[in-house]
Amino acid sequence: MLIKFDLIKKVKRAGVVAVVRGKDENNSFETAKACIAGKITAIELAFTSPNADITIKRLHDDYKNNQDVIIGAGTVLDAQTARMAIVAGADFIVSPSFNEETAKLCNLYSIPYMPGCFSPTEIQTALSYGADVIKIFPSSIVGKNIIKEIHGPFPNVNIMPTGGISLENMNEWFEVGAFVVGVGGSLVGPGSKEDYQTVTENAKRFHEKYLDIVNKE
Repeated sequence: MLIKFDLIKKVKRAGVVAVVRGKDENNSFETAKACIAGKITAIELAFTSPNADITIKRLHDDYKNNQDVIIGAGTVLDAQTARMAIVAGADFIVSPSFNEETAKLCNLYSIPYMPGCFSPTEIQTALSYGADVIKIFPSSIVGKNIIKEIHGPFPNVNIMPTGGISLENMNEWFEVGAFVVGVGGSLVGPGSKEDYQTVTENAKRFHEKYLDIVNKE
């Protein structure tokens, strides 16, 4: 369990989780590398990307000696996909919804599980199955006030809002108690056009903004 705790701390330390959905294997790989080059060190590689497990393994092998980088799998809908990702080297599993068998498998392998939830019932169920971070998705629909509301009945839950997070509003989510934030298009969008330099520049801006937020706390 100590390994699992250390992995969660690495995600927290990163502050921003880059949600990467590539159009092909190399596009996913290069987009993730561009994020890391810009100091965004937590990568969620979506399984909607072609050959996602291969990309995760490539990233794992390239950055296994970098203590700051943590590679996870996203859009994991079932336990079979979760196991495939973990075998490939994924350090955490993210889902758009909660799945009992996936939760059990992640607990078995001591891998953090971050399911998407939208209601108190879903959150309580996920926590009872050992979920480590609750992903609020899509956060753009519910708004940032949901974090304070959730922390009423669940004061200790770690929340990762994802969807609609931008450089301009990121600080607002942390101010209301976000554990980390998941960022997609506003960070990695240029990667779809293979403009990896702009992805790196975006990553630098997000990283610097996060450091400013942390330093003000």
